Amino acid sequence: MDDTRDRAARLSHPRLAFRERLARRPLLFDGAMGTLLFSRGIPQQASLDQLVLTRPDVVGAIHREYLDAGADAIETCSFGANRVRLAPFGLSGDAGRINRRAAQLAREARDVAARDVLVAGSIGPLASASRGLLHLSTERIETAFREQVEGLLEGGVDLLVLETFGRLDELLAALAVARSLSDLPVVAEMTFGEELRAVDGTTPAAAARALAEAGADALGVNCGAGPLVCLDALEGMVDSAGVARSIMPNAGLPQRVEGQFVYAADPAYLGEMVPRFLAAGATIVGGCCGTTPAHVAAMRAALDAALAGDASIAPGAPSPSASAHEVPRTGRVEAQADAPEPTGLSRALSAGRFVVSVEIDPPRSVRIERTLEAARLLREAGADLVNISDSAMARVRMGAMAVAFAIQRDVGLECLVHVTTRDRNLMALESELLGAHALGIRNILALTGDPPRTGDYPTGTGVWDVDSIGLVGILARLNRGEDAAGSPIGARAGFTIACALDPTAADLDRELGRLAQKLEAGAQLVMTQPVYDRAQWDSLIEGIERRWGSSRLPVPILAGILPLHSARHAEFLHNEVPGITIPDGIRAAMLAAGERGAELGMDLALRLIAEIRGLADGTYLMPSFGRYEMTAELVRRIRAAETAGAGEAGALAPVPGPASPGRAAAEAG
Repeated sequence: MDDTRDRAARLSHPRLAFRERLARRPLLFDGAMGTLLFSRGIPQQASLDQLVLTRPDVVGAIHREYLDAGADAIETCSFGANRVRLAPFGLSGDAGRINRRAAQLAREARDVAARDVLVAGSIGPLASASRGLLHLSTERIETAFREQVEGLLEGGVDLLVLETFGRLDELLAALAVARSLSDLPVVAEMTFGEELRAVDGTTPAAAARALAEAGADALGVNCGAGPLVCLDALEGMVDSAGVARSIMPNAGLPQRVEGQFVYAADPAYLGEMVPRFLAAGATIVGGCCGTTPAHVAAMRAALDAALAGDASIAPGAPSPSASAHEVPRTGRVEAQADAPEPTGLSRALSAGRFVVSVEIDPPRSVRIERTLEAARLLREAGADLVNISDSAMARVRMGAMAVAFAIQRDVGLECLVHVTTRDRNLMALESELLGAHALGIRNILALTGDPPRTGDYPTGTGVWDVDSIGLVGILARLNRGEDAAGSPIGARAGFTIACALDPTAADLDRELGRLAQKLEAGAQLVMTQPVYDRAQWDSLIEGIERRWGSSRLPVPILAGILPLHSARHAEFLHNEVPGITIPDGIRAAMLAAGERGAELGMDLALRLIAEIRGLADGTYLMPSFGRYEMTAELVRRIRAAETAGAGEAGALAPVPGPASPGRAAAEAG
């Protein structure tokens, strides 16, 4: 016992952490790699290890399927990646590179899973068990194992698994190399026949004694003739000096059916064996040849049930989608996790609520207090959400994502963030969107952005790897669970994707053509530039009818409203701001209003909202010059008009007053 304590005191931190983890809870490893590769059209004679270089998509997909099934650890696709086994394929010199890449692929899959998963470097025998190592010198044996271990270490594995060894001397040689090169945990497993003897005659008890003495962190049995034989072998490993034990059996014995090996043990049976594995002392369980993600899912359910002591959960019950001998489909894997709950904006639109959104400009400062106060004011007035602009007009302001996060956290008001492709390359765009989603910022308005030369830094350069249409496509792919390169991101994102539309564009048909491309790319909401009279909106509706054959778009639309404050304000917007056209009649009315310009601007905005209420799904209010108090008052009047009108589902009542100057001008013309 003193010797056991002394050995424990000498253990490295990774080995101690591994021992402590096993003491807390058994680990579930993945299943077969080769079985799934063969099921996906890989020839039986191919080098499976080389696939990490030539078909990383297939290997990565298999890793992710096992993670989705609930595995706590995945093994690298490197079982035979040593110079001896690679020689027939002309790949002896690539052993290090193949092992390194195998580890990297497994780590990439682990990163997508975003949970505490171990990456285990798989190392098999240098040659077939029947042939042994008689033809290899000690130096060649050590060199081959050293190359493999070093490649796996360079790739970043968390532990090493020496598996399917039929000869104890070879396993001990591999273990010695591993112990000399690394302080990582090592799991050492032998395979035994029905008579409970390895190919070289080693018994389970003898193997356990030798492997424990040689410094294995866990020892056990894998492959073999099936779960029962492996269980018998595990029970025979009685003299292991307190070392953890592992069991990873085949799914029974195989038979060849239409050119494919089909294994006898179905997922439910392997799940039923889990309590027996645990009773025999196993703290590591997994699968070998013939086991699939369905088997691992069944073991996951059984393991969880055994640990919870919940008899209502049938041990080994496979997941509803798993059936006996089911092999996951080939090709790229869609994200398995359910999409997040819809955003509040999406729910409001689906419920038919007339949505009111208000734009907030981030501060040109390190101070955010006034911005948060503005958000509180708008929330109390009845706004459904606020839009956070992204350095509009290419003028530097606080980052929109940071502002949105602060508002959602401190104010409790949902945000929609403008994202431009001007300032970020493709990688940065995707990185920022992933971060935004993790922080709960899931409403995105995809924009191309104003050229830098129009703003604070005229010598600055834009990026524009993609335009707004491309950004919509990126968001849509993230919602499908993959990035722009087609690599999985672990689960489907839940972005609500908005796009912009200029209803007063000089070439409206061209503008609607771009809108059609945005909708095809995946846009779910349209937000317009400001409109100022019913004639402008009617012109838009006519264009929509020409292209889509209906007065309504296939997605919701929010009408942009930017209330005017004065005649000068109207002239500035009309003449100097791209995308804003104010009819002559409106500008004339603002000039005539004089000091009452702000009041008239609010009345005009309310009247237009009332007129288009049945043709739009909401409104997007844009304050000028940071006048959030006036915009909050406008929001209050919109909500009051709803209450005074036909109730929750009713239209806004028209605001009393003279006829709209824009309409009068149009009618007079």
